[in-house]
Amino acid sequence: MATRQSGDPSHAVEDYLKAIRHLQRESSPVSTTALAQLLDRSPASVTNMIKSLAERGLVDYEPYHGVRLSEAGELEALRIIRRHRVIEAYLIEKLGYSWDRVHAEAERLEHSASDELVERMAEVLGHPELDPHGSPIPTAKGEVTELRHPALSEVSAGASVIVQEVSDADEGRLRYLAELGLYPGTLVEVMEHEPFEGPIRVRVGGRERSLGRGLAEIVRVELQDEANDGGASDDAANN
Repeated sequence: MATRQSGDPSHAVEDYLKAIRHLQRESSPVSTTALAQLLDRSPASVTNMIKSLAERGLVDYEPYHGVRLSEAGELEALRIIRRHRVIEAYLIEKLGYSWDRVHAEAERLEHSASDELVERMAEVLGHPELDPHGSPIPTAKGEVTELRHPALSEVSAGASVIVQEVSDADEGRLRYLAELGLYPGTLVEVMEHEPFEGPIRVRVGGRERSLGRGLAEIVRVELQDEANDGGASDDAANN
C-alpha cells in the first residue's frame, strides 16, 4: 500500500466514502437523505460534498437518484476501513483496550496514522482477517470477503448459533454484550422469542439471559452446524 501523500482525501472525504460504502451494501444507489442522517449533516452540505467527490472520480452521482462509489472510491473506502480495523485489533491485543472503547479511538487514529505504521501493526498481529468485533479486515491490496450472517433476532427458538460479528457503533451496548459474554466465537442457544416483539431468551455459557430485540439485531450469528462446515460466502468484493 502506498504511503499517503498530502493531496490524499481529507478526513471528511474518508468519512463520506466509508458511510457510502456502508449504506450501499443494503441499498444502491445511496440517497442523499440516508447519507445525511447517518453522518448527521444537512442535506445541502451532503449534496455539495457528493458533487466534490464526483468531480474527483470517487463516486458516480446522478441528482435525484443517488450516489455510488466508483472503483477508485471503493478502493479508498476499503483502505480506510482496513486502517480502522487493524488499529482496533492492535489496541486490544497489544495495548489492552476493552472492545467497547476501541471504535472511537480508531476513528481518531485512522486519519492520522501512516500507512507504514498500520502495516507494521498488521505484521505484528500476524495479519488478522477479522477485527475484534468479527468484521473482516480488507487486505492491503483492497480485497475483502464479507459474509452476510442473520441477526440473532432472526433465529428460530431451539437453534444453536455461533456469534460471528457484533456492531461496534454503540459503546454502551458493547459493554452490556461483553457482560453477557456475547463475543465473536461464543456459542448461544436460542430458547424462546417472547410474543409481541418481546425480548429473546438465550443461554450463554450455561446461564439464561434475556435480550431486547434491538440488542439482538446487532449480533450477527451463524448456525452451529454451518459454522462447523466453514460457512459460505454471500458477498465478496475483490478489487
